[in-house]
Amino acid sequence: MRTRLPLVFILTTVMIDAMGIGIIIPVMPQLIVEIDGGTLSNAALWGGVLASSFAVMQFLFGPLIGNLSDRFGRRPILLTSLAVMAADYLVMALAGSMWLLLLGRIVGGIAGATHSTAAAFIADTSTPEKRGAGFGLVSAAFGLGFVLGPVIGGVLGDLGPRAPFWAAAALAFANLVLGLAVLPESLTPATRRAFSLRRANPFGALAQIRAHPALPRLLTVLLLAQLAFNVYPAIWSYYTTAAFGWDPAMIGVSLAAFGICMAVVQGGLIGRVIDRLGEGHTVRLGLGFAVTAFLILGLVTDGALALAFVPIAALAAMTVPALHAIMSRDTAANAQGELQGLFSSTNALAMILSPLMMTWVFAWATRPDGPVFLPGAPFLAALALCLLALALFQARPRPRPARDPQGRFPS
Repeated sequence: MRTRLPLVFILTTVMIDAMGIGIIIPVMPQLIVEIDGGTLSNAALWGGVLASSFAVMQFLFGPLIGNLSDRFGRRPILLTSLAVMAADYLVMALAGSMWLLLLGRIVGGIAGATHSTAAAFIADTSTPEKRGAGFGLVSAAFGLGFVLGPVIGGVLGDLGPRAPFWAAAALAFANLVLGLAVLPESLTPATRRAFSLRRANPFGALAQIRAHPALPRLLTVLLLAQLAFNVYPAIWSYYTTAAFGWDPAMIGVSLAAFGICMAVVQGGLIGRVIDRLGEGHTVRLGLGFAVTAFLILGLVTDGALALAFVPIAALAAMTVPALHAIMSRDTAANAQGELQGLFSSTNALAMILSPLMMTWVFAWATRPDGPVFLPGAPFLAALALCLLALALFQARPRPRPARDPQGRFPS
């Protein structure tokens, strides 16, 4: 059992990182009104600033945290980030001004950029053929945290708008204690490399991957897929209200069902599918499920039918871990942290851009004086992004097979 505790710690850390995104959603309007003394409209504007600042920090600091873990090891980075995160939640629980709350979200975005280091730990401790399943567990933990965050925030919000922050601080501190007790260092001295600030930012790191011809295209595929998949948190509540008249309770039930299906796919099914089909076919299959789900959700007018297609939509979650495994397999052992940092920044960039894109499409397709009323239009936009991702993935250069002793390529 003890040998599993490091993995438990890693997955819990990722879950807490994800919870930091969603735990404030239910209570933030009330908290901002309490602190700022303004209207709900002003609170919404501040809420957008706070959400964007968190995602921007994750985008900017993902490669930095990943590169620091390549130099100093995974253990000190993960434990330090958890300590900062626990303190940050306490600051936000006590915040008496909007600027202090904004500072809390900025620091929280930086401290929460350890998804890359957690994934690098998985890469360090897994064989290449098992990394896809390991990354699937990490994605499942992230998805679970993303779902649990709003649920916990909503339940604890009945105790007051600051209660979720106290709970998050306690959870981060408890996980820090667990990490101090059970987490080993997974990075060997031989695989450490010198820290380079030029490589430790999202733009410098992107410049480094030009030496690997396949990675830029695959990262573009990843970005397109994540832009599409982020349509759910961006517009789901607006879409289901406009299309089906769902109330908040029903919206919560549907998000919980989606989260459970995602956890099943990423935590258990993905490893079996990759073992049977390989990473490349799994990417194609996942994008195929995404196209199907987005087409249905874009056109359906029956809420029960939309809910019935949640499992199909969740099967699209196979795409990202399989892409992750392909790129990790083709990256040197001493650059895994850097690569995971790029993944973190790509995900954060999608989280910044997708809500802007999808809410604009939704607003255009549902405005009273518009030419058409189509609440599912953002899903059709996501479908187009997935088709583009699939086309780029299909057109990527394939590695040439090795020659036999006579210098011939095998048939």
